[in-house]
Amino acid sequence: MTRNQQPALTLFAAGMIGLGILAFIYGDFALVWQPVAAWVPGRTALAYASGVVMLLGGIGLLFEGTAKWSVRVLFPYLILWALLKVPAVVVAPQIEGVWLGLGELTVLLAGGWTLFAVLAELKEGSFLRFATGERGIRIARIVFAVSLLPIGLSHLMYVKATAGYVPAWLPYRVGWAYLTGAGQIACGLGVLFRVLPRVAAVAEAVMLSLFTLLVWGPAICAAPKTRLPWTAFFISWAIAAAAWVVAGNLRKKESAKAGM
Repeated sequence: MTRNQQPALTLFAAGMIGLGILAFIYGDFALVWQPVAAWVPGRTALAYASGVVMLLGGIGLLFEGTAKWSVRVLFPYLILWALLKVPAVVVAPQIEGVWLGLGELTVLLAGGWTLFAVLAELKEGSFLRFATGERGIRIARIVFAVSLLPIGLSHLMYVKATAGYVPAWLPYRVGWAYLTGAGQIACGLGVLFRVLPRVAAVAEAVMLSLFTLLVWGPAICAAPKTRLPWTAFFISWAIAAAAWVVAGNLRKKESAKAGM
């Protein structure tokens, strides 16, 4: 990673570490974000195994000597994590909230994919070689862009619920719901069609970061012993960090051409 990409990598690692710790504390998956049914055999053992992957994977990202091995483990793990939402999409494709859940996880996957593309250092002939280098970064960017569309659309379709998350001290909370929804769709389209893609990706990362801090930060302060705020905080943190990773790996030359 280059010097200017290190903060995003560190943020992503911190999100994985936080989620890993929560898995050990509760002996469970990340609530609605990891929808593993209660009837699954060995569910608790799988939850602890999931925690090990996230905790050790996150720690490994922080050190140059282990980063490539960490992304090699985290990348398929994030693919499997996103796939957990696919059955819900197949069963109820008409429900936008289902697409929202998938979009959140594929944003996370896009960040992990970008790190994999940059750090994995796969040998020639590896079946995942296509997912690395510039091609891998480009595919991850497309996944990121498409993922933002259902996230933004959910703000517009569930305005009342979205407004409920807006801090009470902000005026016209419904307006913020519409603004952030339209903004996320615009960011997704900007990255997808390469219209000021770097600006769009950074704007999305800023929105997600503010959401994490302004919504879930106070929720933790209000109920520090409650599970949901902590889980939601680290999920949101990891998703925001993934956006920063994608934004940090959009080439300046490519962005400049797109803006011409």
